[in-house]
Amino acid sequence: MAERGLAPEWIEAATHDPDWHVPDPHRPGVERRFKAIAEFDNRVLRIACFETEDEIRILTAFFDRKARSRE
Repeated sequence: MAERGLAPEWIEAATHDPDWHVPDPHRPGVERRFKAIAEFDNRVLRIACFETEDEIRILTAFFDRKARSRE
């Protein structure tokens, strides 16, 4: 997160309140979640996560240059 300049609250927002989400086409059980970050010029943060009853494991997080906010 520090290397990519990602604030923990941005990761939390994308994880628990994404603007949209889609299944990862290459990894079964993994979901891609997207959140426009107002504090970062509305760029779209994309996380890939695996969720179970007990935890949400974040696999990757980065600003996706190709994603556009759906709002």
